[in-house]
Amino acid sequence: MQITVVGAGVVGLTAAVTLLQAGHDVHVIAAATGDATTSAVAGAIWLPFQAGPPEAVKRWAVRSRIWLEALAASAPAAGVDVIDVVVIDDGAPPWWADVVGPLARVAAPVIGAPLAWRFRAPRIDPRLHLPWLESRLQRPIERARIDRLADVPGDAIVNATGLGARSLTGDAALEARFGQVLVTEPGELELGVSLNDDRDAGAMFYTIPRHGRPGAPAEVVIGGCSLPRPDDDPLTTDPDLRARMERQAAALGLRPGAVVRERAGLRPYRPTVRVERDGADPRLIHDYGHGGNGYTLARGCAEDVVALLR
Repeated sequence: MQITVVGAGVVGLTAAVTLLQAGHDVHVIAAATGDATTSAVAGAIWLPFQAGPPEAVKRWAVRSRIWLEALAASAPAAGVDVIDVVVIDDGAPPWWADVVGPLARVAAPVIGAPLAWRFRAPRIDPRLHLPWLESRLQRPIERARIDRLADVPGDAIVNATGLGARSLTGDAALEARFGQVLVTEPGELELGVSLNDDRDAGAMFYTIPRHGRPGAPAEVVIGGCSLPRPDDDPLTTDPDLRARMERQAAALGLRPGAVVRERAGLRPYRPTVRVERDGADPRLIHDYGHGGNGYTLARGCAEDVVALLR
């Protein structure tokens, strides 16, 4: 079957690779690729975050986790490894605790946070992973902006356009969520541990370290935020958000190195991730609305896309 995937972020590329592995002839069309995608801005660690429906998210997450862990063990060029993740939370275990593997209640390794959950999870370096996914394709990505999905050629079309799906489908449930991160030198931060603190949803904080590799120096991604914004937001970084993240790091006793760069992007958030065949066009399968869960859910969703084509 000839399948066209529209979109070249982590969701689109993972869908394309999964479809190729299932024996399909796959062509990818995208308006943006590589560093120009929202996926390139992501901290990129396996961690379910503000996504639904819960049971489907857990199923997609565990399938993605299995695949990412296999890549960590067998494909160094894919930019995936497994590290300790510490989630600061004074309450009950997270809603996705039953798919995370061994989960330990520990003293938080930072000031002012007495309790945390600690587990092992894949982390992904977009600087390596996105090019690796693209290298698995049979032909180059076609750079083009699509205005009508019905005009896209192929026996089937996979709509992995992220936030662009709103204008293409009229989906009012899809909205832009602004995210901003600082990328710093490691400083005194441990490169084998990621820290997440979302006790205050309006001022969440996380650190995601990246080990140095050829062409990708060691660094730490510090975030973050998830704020509603218009689709045409200019994506300028906010100095007040940067100052807040720096204050939070200091309050927790963390000492990152110098800021190397700041990045901003718009997450394609939808209360329920949409993975389904279009009721009006049987050629069309949707795979969008992952919000901040692109890397966490991409492979599991792609496997569902393959199943929908059987």
